[in-house]
Amino acid sequence: MEVRGIKSYVLRSGRMSDAQKRSYQNLSPLFCISADKPVADYKTVFGNDNPVILEIGFGAGSATAELAEKNPGINYLGIEVFKAGIGRLLWEIEKRNIKNIKIMEGDAVGIFCNILPKEKAYGIHIFFPDPWPKKRHHKRRLVTRPFTDEFRKCLGPDGYVYMVTDWQDYADWALAELSATQGLVNKYEGFAAAQEWRPQTRFETKGLDRNHKICELYFVRENG
Repeated sequence: MEVRGIKSYVLRSGRMSDAQKRSYQNLSPLFCISADKPVADYKTVFGNDNPVILEIGFGAGSATAELAEKNPGINYLGIEVFKAGIGRLLWEIEKRNIKNIKIMEGDAVGIFCNILPKEKAYGIHIFFPDPWPKKRHHKRRLVTRPFTDEFRKCLGPDGYVYMVTDWQDYADWALAELSATQGLVNKYEGFAAAQEWRPQTRFETKGLDRNHKICELYFVRENG
């Protein structure tokens, strides 16, 4: 059962380039997995027992592709609703010959609640989610209770949630929501130190161009 009925995104008729269309059509059968039925375990998805990172909303996918390329011993499962972004990441996968990425097309809320196996993921990445800055739209924010309970449920022992945003208001909001989530503990006092291993994203570049402060949050699963 889904924990919220309000979506954290609005589907728009974004234009796909010819390359994205070709990648989506030709590579989806190889790298996209169904978001319609529960996944028993990640080994059935990736064919190995390597740790699995879940990424919600990978955008153009360049950061996802770079992380996967640099960490072949870690599996990455990207969740995205926009076909253009999926097509772009598939193009990156083919170009870089990446073997450790799979994609689910669909709403992260439904996927976390109904599809993903529990207590199995090594980490959850949420890089520059839509901030929904207007107060009347705050209810659409992804990192909101009680949905954050699903993060804890999907994380394995010592798993982590790592979120980055360039909107201070959303950062404060997410810090409060994650801090109030039973079973998650802030690894830092307040916002996290910059994680040097994370690639810079297109949204981050735009935020920096607007002189926005980059805020990072890093919570770990409380075991026991």
